[in-house]
Amino acid sequence: MRTTSRLGVATAALAATAIALTGCAAGSSGSTGTTAATSSTASGPKVDLSGTCPATVVVQTDWNPEGEHGHLYQMLGPDPVIDSSGKTVTGDLYANGKSTGVKLEIRAGGPAIGYTKVASQMYQDKDITLGYMSTDEQVQFSGKLPTTAVFAENDQSPMSIMWDPKTYPEVDSIKSLGTALEKDGGVVRYFSGAAYMTYLEQSGILPKKVLDGSYDGTPSKFVSAGGKDAQQGFATAEPYIYQNQVAAWGKKVDYALVSSTGWNPYPEAMSVRTGDLEQLEPCLQKLVPVMQQADVDYLKSPGATNDLITKLVQQYNNGWTYDSKVGAFAAAQMVELGLAKDTDGYIGSMDEQRMEDFIAKATPVFADTGDVKSGLKPSDLYTNEFLDESIGLGS
Repeated sequence: MRTTSRLGVATAALAATAIALTGCAAGSSGSTGTTAATSSTASGPKVDLSGTCPATVVVQTDWNPEGEHGHLYQMLGPDPVIDSSGKTVTGDLYANGKSTGVKLEIRAGGPAIGYTKVASQMYQDKDITLGYMSTDEQVQFSGKLPTTAVFAENDQSPMSIMWDPKTYPEVDSIKSLGTALEKDGGVVRYFSGAAYMTYLEQSGILPKKVLDGSYDGTPSKFVSAGGKDAQQGFATAEPYIYQNQVAAWGKKVDYALVSSTGWNPYPEAMSVRTGDLEQLEPCLQKLVPVMQQADVDYLKSPGATNDLITKLVQQYNNGWTYDSKVGAFAAAQMVELGLAKDTDGYIGSMDEQRMEDFIAKATPVFADTGDVKSGLKPSDLYTNEFLDESIGLGS
């Protein structure tokens, strides 16, 4: 859930003394153009979405622009218009270096929408075509705000728990970290209310006595603990930021993915309102392969898109700090850690058994805090029918 857990990256970067972003930040209102080119440099046959998709395909993200969203910004053609007040960017939706005949509007989430959940935003504003939905939130809101995922740009979540390797040289997993912390009197600091932490406690992976929900998003407590405590983070950001941009720490951290414990949602899957799926089918048949190819193109050559993401962050100017160096690290980590990968020989697919297993794990976690549909099954949450099996990182 980006609306809380992503704050750590924002404020950690703000607290750093070694950040030096380039370019100028726009004011709090107005629209500007940018000459940053992304997918306009690709090549291939023309894809025509006009008359099939909405004239403007609107995507609601769950956080500020960042590398994990690279596939979206990769689809923007040259000279997109930035609305620094509304925290949106709009331009021609490009595929294979050519306009598809429709526009793409990408809306920032998190602070840009008052930390409203993406599912709620999608049902409040029917102009939104697709939204970022992680499987855990799909389960949580499946009763009254059902969504169907059509493309999982990442197979694994970058959510992780990090620790000091000098203090805990023998730790090699989150479970062994819990044992070491309990022995030494350390804690895992995290944002209170995190669903994955409820699972880690309920499953016995982390003992209750090491859990500390007082994380405020800054690096101060982690640094002042001198390595005794662990902390939540993202494998695509904190390892780089803490080593290179948090001067008070300035050294390596080790980490383990939360997905390694069995809490394994598909993160930020491109999803539609379930009731709109049938109406959008003709559009999705053409659009989803475009998203697949954009994901592959970004991961293979993220530089130009990361520069655009950096410019958007600067012009949105809402306290989030992100630069192209962090973006480059994120793209590399997504591939190296297998966060993004070809699971069935192509990119973006979701697995029925994995969904079924996750529903079984998540339903009790959300028993008191969610609105889980009775009898929820995998087919309620996703479909692979629009994916092109010829598009993957290995193609």
